[in-house]
Amino acid sequence: EVQLVESGGGLVQPGGSLRLSCAASGFTFSVVPMRWVHQAPGKGLEWVSSISSGGRSTYYLETVKGRFTISRDNAKNTLYLQMNSMNTEDGSVYYCARSSEPYVRGQGTQVTVSS
Repeated sequence: EVQLVESGGGLVQPGGSLRLSCAASGFTFSVVPMRWVHQAPGKGLEWVSSISSGGRSTYYLETVKGRFTISRDNAKNTLYLQMNSMNTEDGSVYYCARSSEPYVRGQGTQVTVSS
């Protein structure tokens, strides 16, 4: 069974940082491109960032470019999202997801940015 479990969310002040993790199981993680998406209250899912299976290629939503960094450790079957210089608009539920079929995503981790 494909499983994705996010962690690392929480409350952070504006300007602060968080690192999200996503533990993958039930599939060969190292051959699957991955992504992070988020969903703010009352809004739909929005893509944030993607990474190729080997980690060499990364892509970002314009509004997070230069502040967020996606990475992966294929030996640990884990995906990461380092979020720096955070602002209130970054607050939402973050999900990791597969970028190939089956398009499974995790249960999400809440990120709140507030002073």
